[in-house]
Formats: sequence, C-alpha cells, structure tokens
Amino acid sequence: MGSLGWPELLVIVAVIVLLFGARKLPDLARSMGAASKEVKKGLEEGAAEDTDETSNQAGTTFHPPSLSP
Repeated sequence: MGSLGWPELLVIVAVIVLLFGARKLPDLARSMGAASKEVKKGLEEGAAEDTDETSNQAGTTFHPPSLSP
C-alpha cells in the first residue's frame, strides 16, 4: 500500500470527469468545499465545548454520596 503518485491521481481525475461530466465539476467542488467547512466548524465547536466543560469542572470538587447504614 504505497502513496498515490501523479499517474494514479490522473486516472482518478479522469474517472471523476467521466462520471460527473465537466459541467458538473465546479458545482461538485463547491459542495465539497462547503461540506469541508461545515466539518471543520463542527470540530472547532466540539473542541470549544470540551474546553468549556473541563474549565467549568476544574474548580469543582467531587463529593461522593455518604452511605448511611
């Protein structure tokens, strides 16, 4: 399992052009860019929520419930 070289990438691009057509490629690229932005935004929001949760929990002390016989 090696890395992809120029010949492999050219074959992949040719297959994509054949499948979608040259006229649809700009729309496809735009939608992929928008999806990429949404994923990145979601990851950043998730990381910010994790940071907020850990900073809120940093000042609290855990007190286990007392067990009375």
